[in-house]
Amino acid sequence: MELIDRLSAISDRYSEVGKSITDPTVIADMKKYPTLMREYRELEKINIVYLEYKKALDDLKGAKEILYSNESADLKEMAQEEYNELSPKIVEMEEAIKFLLIPKDPEDTKNVIVEIRAGTGGDEASIFAGDLYKMYTRYIQEKGWKIEVLNLSEGTMGGFKEVSFKVEGDEVYGTMKFESGVHRVQRVPQTETQGRVHTSAATVAVMPEAEEFDVVINMSDIRRDTYRASGAGGQHVNKTESAVRLTHLPTGVVVACQEGRSQHENLDKAMTMLRSRIFEAEVNRRHEERSRMRKSLVSTGDRSAKIRTYNYPQGRVTDHRINLTLYNLDAAMNGEIAEVIEALKLAENTEKLKEGNS
Repeated sequence: MELIDRLSAISDRYSEVGKSITDPTVIADMKKYPTLMREYRELEKINIVYLEYKKALDDLKGAKEILYSNESADLKEMAQEEYNELSPKIVEMEEAIKFLLIPKDPEDTKNVIVEIRAGTGGDEASIFAGDLYKMYTRYIQEKGWKIEVLNLSEGTMGGFKEVSFKVEGDEVYGTMKFESGVHRVQRVPQTETQGRVHTSAATVAVMPEAEEFDVVINMSDIRRDTYRASGAGGQHVNKTESAVRLTHLPTGVVVACQEGRSQHENLDKAMTMLRSRIFEAEVNRRHEERSRMRKSLVSTGDRSAKIRTYNYPQGRVTDHRINLTLYNLDAAMNGEIAEVIEALKLAENTEKLKEGNS
């Protein structure tokens, strides 16, 4: 199918979905409406490009018709200039459209639950986990997304043994999924008296937030425990058993939440975390199936894979999946990681494009 025909079909679907989301019966369907709204937003981006591309093709056709007509020399000269300008522009647009039409993972539009855990390195690993949390917080704020802490356990010398948070926004999972894996830091720890460079690590897990219709959980399969929360949070924290721990008996998945002001709030947050953990296992299973068919560079949910090194003595950040090294460590730790993420996105899309052409 010609590129313009594919875009025309997508434009038709865009119009069709646009009518559907104004239908009261569809709006009332809590499962169908959010799905259609996500599809509409995705199709809208393509439809805008389609209209620009279509206009460029029509203008090029008009310029060619003038060049082969009996019009005046001045008009032909103007048409030639337009033709010379449009020809390379259309080629660029077609290359961009090919990437735009690459099928996305269905989870890419979802919000995420992020878990950062200190790994090898003792207190220094906890401090590094805290540094990663600050890095992501600044990146998320720059993107205009919303962040909500779900659970945390502070390290003895600072940072976190573990911190979980939810991120809401546009295309969050499609952007942040590349952060899953082991992040390694090489620097002189605050706890080191000899000035030696140590290597510590923290694990980052980025899970698509599961909506209720994504994962059906039988409440009889859950053991719920309540306990008194610890740490900062106000007078109510230590006086009431507001913290909640949920154990999903069939899978053994355990989640805990203590950051809410009430047991009910913590239960809701814990259920969100539990659904997302179980959903993540299904997403990873699908990724593994794809990986058996093709060697994926970056779309991995493997938490044990070393993905990135932050080297302080050299001031560099290296992403090992695409052999990208940037000497902007201070900026990266301040949340400026868009260049790395965009490079990972490009690598994945290039891989998918090659696969589609093979």
